[in-house]
Amino acid sequence: MSHASPDPGHRDERSGEDELWEAVADPSRRKVLDLILAHGQATPTTLAAELPVTRQAVAKHLAILTRAGLVEAHRHGREVRYTPRAERVDAAARALASAAEAMAAAAARWDQRLNAIKRLAEAQARSGQTEPPAMG
Repeated sequence: MSHASPDPGHRDERSGEDELWEAVADPSRRKVLDLILAHGQATPTTLAAELPVTRQAVAKHLAILTRAGLVEAHRHGREVRYTPRAERVDAAARALASAAEAMAAAAARWDQRLNAIKRLAEAQARSGQTEPPAMG
């Protein structure tokens, strides 16, 4: 069950984090965000012209990026232009870097474990043991 905040601009920290991960999980959405960052602002039509997707698909990606707080929409006449929200993009970059560091640390721990298993298996093979040593 969701609890609405009295402040409509307030975002529950957990749901904001989930929205951020959802937004950057999709490669097409990252490309949309990259184009907006490169241009400083963009319309769905200009983005669709640079991507192998429809304008409707771009609009869906923009809705998710907006909900995550990574971009914001500004109406100029009949046109809606999207601009990056620098502080949120920076937070996303830090979160991704932190996740990459955590994954690298986990991979290093698994490498150590697998190397230990390999050494045990090689030692068993050299000694002619067929049963693993008793753990205990």
